[in-house]
Amino acid sequence: MMAEPLRMRISGRLYSGVVKPIYFKFDPEDVHNRLVSVGKVLGSNPITRGLTSMAFEYNNPALEQRIFGLHFRNPVGLSAGFDKNGDSARIMRSVGFGFTEIGSITAKPCAGNPGVRLKRLKEKRSILVHMGLNNRGAGLLHEQLMDRKPDIPTIISAAKTNCKETTNPDVGLEDYLFTVRTFRDIADVFELNISCPNAFGGQDFADPRLFERLAKGVNGLRLRQPVIVKLSPDLTKRNVDRIIEISARHGISGFVCTNLTKRHDEGEGGLSGKAVEGRANDLLSHVYKRNLEYRKRFVLIGVGGIFSAEDAYGKIKLGANLVELITGMIYQGPQLIGEINYGLAELLERDGYSNIGEAVGTAR
Repeated sequence: MMAEPLRMRISGRLYSGVVKPIYFKFDPEDVHNRLVSVGKVLGSNPITRGLTSMAFEYNNPALEQRIFGLHFRNPVGLSAGFDKNGDSARIMRSVGFGFTEIGSITAKPCAGNPGVRLKRLKEKRSILVHMGLNNRGAGLLHEQLMDRKPDIPTIISAAKTNCKETTNPDVGLEDYLFTVRTFRDIADVFELNISCPNAFGGQDFADPRLFERLAKGVNGLRLRQPVIVKLSPDLTKRNVDRIIEISARHGISGFVCTNLTKRHDEGEGGLSGKAVEGRANDLLSHVYKRNLEYRKRFVLIGVGGIFSAEDAYGKIKLGANLVELITGMIYQGPQLIGEINYGLAELLERDGYSNIGEAVGTAR
């Protein structure tokens, strides 16, 4: 077994002993915004990017994969919801991520929901999220991201604007399509977020009838990029099966399992982290079984409750080709990304695999 890099141990102790106790004394949304601003500064020049890489990156050939025709240096990505406007996109490689998501982005600028929008639930290792798809809108963000696209595979997450008008199916559909068309020269992969728990009118495009219109509309754009769909952990299996069937007919390439859960009694919003892990893993397992029926045509991304290499490995063994996180990084620190990649390499060696792809779906 490999020795854990000293810098990971030092960074982890510094975060848990000094940084986190300070951060957790302040409003979570204020802290989040400050961290994004710091990421923007660190990503703005090669010197700070290099220093960040020295502190956090871990690379191992066993973690590399080619998916969607893209090179993923490791399977750990940043989930949508952290870097909504792509401000800190250029630092994500240096933090250690193998890929990143930006957004969710909507056609029109959106301030999001009023009131308290983030709440830490420390006993549940979760965050109650009620942001409401706040972002600067597709037009402005396209201009800004032309200058700071990261040098790792980048998923643009598209959602419909959080407003009453988009509850009209025709308006909502065009809202999605506008964002996708706008970013077709930047995105490496598109994600259709049909599962935001905090938007006006709910998750209407998770209805199979509306989802078919969306899938058909996106397919009609004849994109060069693959398109994946972000699923809610609260959908019935029957609903999910219909979405998979429709996706197979209209060229969808994969699924993200899952978004936040609204099945809780903590107030308005969706729960992340460990509070959604069980539901997310259950849906991931279900989708992988269906994927076998389609001869593994879909790429699966596992999200929800990843706080360690073992958590990530568990999702990979359930069928995830890639994994994503946010909440684990907030509770554990930015060195978690390197720790997970280091730990995954160890777990692969323990189980006799030479590449991470060999472990996918081996839990059954």
